[in-house]
Amino acid sequence: MRKVYADNAATTQVRQEVVDVMLPYFLENYGNPSSLYQRGVTAKQAIEKAREQVASAINASPSEIYFTSGGSEADNWAIRSAVKLKASKGKHIITTKIEHHAVLHTLAALEKEGCEVTYLEVGSEGIINIEDLKKAIRPDTVLITVMFANNEIGTIQPIAEIGKIAKEQKILFHTDAVQAFCHEDIDVNEMNIDFLSVSGHKLYAPKGIGALYARKGIRLFPLIEGGAQEKNKRAGTENVPAIVGFGKAVEFCMAEAGKERERLTKMRNRLIDGVLATIPYSRLNGNREKRLAGNANFSIEFIEGESLLLMLDMFGVSSSSGSACTSGSLDPSHVLLALGLKHEVAHGSLRLTFGRYNTEEDIDYILEVLPKVVNRLREMSPLWKG
Repeated sequence: MRKVYADNAATTQVRQEVVDVMLPYFLENYGNPSSLYQRGVTAKQAIEKAREQVASAINASPSEIYFTSGGSEADNWAIRSAVKLKASKGKHIITTKIEHHAVLHTLAALEKEGCEVTYLEVGSEGIINIEDLKKAIRPDTVLITVMFANNEIGTIQPIAEIGKIAKEQKILFHTDAVQAFCHEDIDVNEMNIDFLSVSGHKLYAPKGIGALYARKGIRLFPLIEGGAQEKNKRAGTENVPAIVGFGKAVEFCMAEAGKERERLTKMRNRLIDGVLATIPYSRLNGNREKRLAGNANFSIEFIEGESLLLMLDMFGVSSSSGSACTSGSLDPSHVLLALGLKHEVAHGSLRLTFGRYNTEEDIDYILEVLPKVVNRLREMSPLWKG
């Protein structure tokens, strides 16, 4: 039986080359970066090199990069800092209904603290209407937070347009770029981005490492107190091996991004065409073109999503029904509901996401197995009439 890993939006395999550059910082160069002796200096230098590697990927300055435990921490940090920084102006925030829960739950907590939040609709294809954004802006609006690319349906938002509006209105702009970083072209200056969140484990680096970009001159308020690390903004001894691995993974991904995007787009499109042609009552979720190269998200009627995932796993295919952070929930995806899908249709969702280790043969295998699995599940469903 073939094994196909098709859940790269949840996490990726760490590259062997990344593991190789990390190992010395476990076994040889294991000094505390805050120490003055050579082992500590070597570790500190490695961190600063990684900071440069991350910054170069988005046309930022290394001084604007702060290492975190991942995208969720970076989202929390950016949003809460923006609200504190602009407290004298107001407490109104604009976002979308399809943000990652790291954003939505942070905003829900801030609402309990007196903030007001406008949640923009995204339409049937998962992309906001710029005119809706303009209408939502108020004199007391202090932050716009819109994700670069959605983690479930892969749709890419008009980030440059949003950034331009935010700058003109003197509103801070944050984007959760966890899924897009190193996969899509990002220039924080051209796009007028003030805060940007990224995570290593979406691009073949380890889990538990990420970064926050914060534009120079914008004050960050620490989430963690207790030490002078990260320019006195994030206390705690740095995870040197993970930071080094993250930086190297970024370097590799940026060098390969163009060709890899082209390769994955062809594979994705062949999968989409094949699924829609062979499985009746199936639909693609999200815009066909304005989406991440490796993302295909389907709704398949008359089946239940969890059963689909379990049966695909029996055939060696690892997939998901949406965000890995909510896969244990029985509720339908908030993203799919925001597209206007009915609950019973949203429950039958399937997300297939591909990366550098996937091949055309993987697509062949999925197109062979998936229709059989769907037919078997439908035969057991009282709703299916054939």
